[in-house]
Amino acid sequence: YVITELMQTDLHKIIVSPQPLTADHVKVFLYQILRGLKYLHSANILHRDIKPGNLLVNSNCVLKICDFGLARVQEPDENKHMTQEVVTQYYRAPELLMGASHYSSSVDIWSVGCIFAELLGRRILFQAQTPIQQLELITDLLGTPMPEDIKTACDGARSHILRRPHKIPSLAALYTLSSQATHEAVHLLCQMLVFNPDKRISCADALTHPYVDEGRLRYHSCMCRCCQTTPAGRQYVSDFEPVSPHIFDDCFEKDLTSVHQVKDRLYHFIYERYKGLYRMPLCINPHSAAFKSFTREFPQNSHIISLYK
Repeated sequence: YVITELMQTDLHKIIVSPQPLTADHVKVFLYQILRGLKYLHSANILHRDIKPGNLLVNSNCVLKICDFGLARVQEPDENKHMTQEVVTQYYRAPELLMGASHYSSSVDIWSVGCIFAELLGRRILFQAQTPIQQLELITDLLGTPMPEDIKTACDGARSHILRRPHKIPSLAALYTLSSQATHEAVHLLCQMLVFNPDKRISCADALTHPYVDEGRLRYHSCMCRCCQTTPAGRQYVSDFEPVSPHIFDDCFEKDLTSVHQVKDRLYHFIYERYKGLYRMPLCINPHSAAFKSFTREFPQNSHIISLYK
């Protein structure tokens, strides 16, 4: 569970709305996406479902990544099979469309590239009915890949791509997305939308691109919580895009074999952090059906439950 303050909308609703999006909007949104993903990737976490609907936005344009239902820890063993049916099709990287059994955080970067283009053009970049058609649209833009760039593809997908008429890249078409598709924007976009995942730019490197400089400045000047405004002026942190202090360890999940155990672990996680405050983190209605069900299911928590009787 991820509990946040109220986020009024999401990026999908903004993109399809008549709300004007300036270059400043695009830059500050892209910066926040990359900043959040850099932290996740540094913890060895793949999100695997980055799309506009999973990027929450509040009235101040602060953005938060949500929906970790498909997230997992990066698998270091390339011989171990990873689920291919991840990421909403329009934002799915070509290696996934071609049946790669192992992949990396580069799949998230591809998704960000698709969203970046969608912010610029206010339309989905690769919108096809089927995965095969999706792959063909990608090839139409990027050109036919070299065999070494699709080495992780399954035999059928590789044959299909190489059997099609040879396509030359048409990346200049990205300039037609909108007047905001400047040289810097297209340059960064072209480093995200790369067939070979090993050649795709990382979050950390994307954050060094000149295009995101203005987004960083705007975010840390008046939007972030890491920097503080004092009587002496704005006090900035030393690291604008921090990394996780440790790799995420998911071994605790092996002991959670039932819904009951998950609920119990979640309860204790919250209680340990709030027990010194003499209050519960959320308002509880002791007369609700859910509360009565909770009291029956967790009698061991009677010392807390009694506070609400």
